[in-house]
Amino acid sequence: MTTVTTRTVAYPADNLTMIGHLALPAGAGRRPAVLIGPEGMGLGDVERRRAEALAELGYVALAFDLHGGRYLEDPEDMLGRCMPLLADPDRLRGIGHAALNVLRAEPRADPERTAAVGYGTGGAVALELGRAGVDLRAIGTVNALTTGRPGEAARIRCPVWAGVGSEDPIMPPAQREAFTAEMQAAGVDWRLVVYGGALHAFHHPPVDHPTPPGVGYHARHAQRAWRDIVALLTECLPVTD
Repeated sequence: MTTVTTRTVAYPADNLTMIGHLALPAGAGRRPAVLIGPEGMGLGDVERRRAEALAELGYVALAFDLHGGRYLEDPEDMLGRCMPLLADPDRLRGIGHAALNVLRAEPRADPERTAAVGYGTGGAVALELGRAGVDLRAIGTVNALTTGRPGEAARIRCPVWAGVGSEDPIMPPAQREAFTAEMQAAGVDWRLVVYGGALHAFHHPPVDHPTPPGVGYHARHAQRAWRDIVALLTECLPVTD
């Protein structure tokens, strides 16, 4: 196992002071870099561990913040914060741009080789960065089949991979169809994986607080989705010495 270095980073976004988790791989040279966006609850240990796992693979990884250092355990608080965000692409982009600027300013990160991976609301941030025309090598999302403003998906300049549970009531078949129609019409290199029997946030281990209806962990598919994301990065953003 290689040595990974971590630290917290504070930066402004959405009129808040965000607290991200930066993970650096062993060595001293520049490496490709990955943004990691959390579910609507906000940045927690799950995303921190994912950043560290990517650093083990040789990436500079920043798990970014959504809520100014808060983790929103109460579903009503989470929805009260996230629903206005999801309805405002410019706010999502502002959160994403602020985190991306921090990541690209890190001396170990290669600013010309970056990708964005996100879950739920964090995945919507990743997609909006693509729709804004940001130069990314790949976008990967799980249960974040959001659609954008008309025509803006044509600005996406990289492959898009999306994963969703077949039984996700928040991302039902109609939402899948709208998302894939948007990607196809824009000429995006896109892929959608539907994980049979999985609910919303199937990738996230169980939590000890209430969750909205339709949320549930699926251990096998969680592992498969992680492998699929790593495969996307390996294809589009390989680590080279």
